[in-house]
Amino acid sequence: MDLYGLGMTTGAVRLLTVGARLTAVVAQTTTWSEFPKLWGPLLGQVYEFVRARPELATGDGQERWQNVMLYKDKRPDVEVGVLVSGPFQPEGSVIPSALPAGDVATATHRGEYSKLGVTHEAVRAYAAAQGRELAGPRWEIYGHAPPDPSEAETEVFWLLR
Repeated sequence: MDLYGLGMTTGAVRLLTVGARLTAVVAQTTTWSEFPKLWGPLLGQVYEFVRARPELATGDGQERWQNVMLYKDKRPDVEVGVLVSGPFQPEGSVIPSALPAGDVATATHRGEYSKLGVTHEAVRAYAAAQGRELAGPRWEIYGHAPPDPSEAETEVFWLLR
C-alpha cells in the first residue's frame, strides 16, 4: 500500500518470531543528527574487513553481503555492518555481533531510504494495535540497491516484549 501518499510502499506488517542472525559490525554511540554522516564510514570499515574474508559471505556475486543497521536504544547506540555466515575474531573496530532473537513486528519498506521512517511508524502502530509493547531495539536489513532508488527494499524489524 502507498502510505500517506508518499510514493513508497510498505508490505503488510506482521508478527513473527525470529532467531538471532550473526553480523560483523562497528558499534558506536552517536546522536541522531550525527548518524547520517557516520554510518557510511562505519560501513566502509566493515566492508574493508569482510571483503578479505569471503568465507563470511552470506550470498554470491554482487549479493554477497546484506547491510544491517541495529538501533539498540533511543540514544542511539548503533551497530552498522553486514550479515555474516559464521563466527570470526574481531579486528580493529569490527566486532562480531548478532541481530536480536525473539518476537518482532516487521514489514518490508519499498522505496527511497529517506522514507524509512514511514515504515517504522507503520510497524510501531501495528504492534500497538495488537496490544504488543516495543522492547526498544529495532533494525533494518537492506536488500541490494537497485539503480532506481524507488525499487529498493528494506526489511524493518522492531523487537517486542
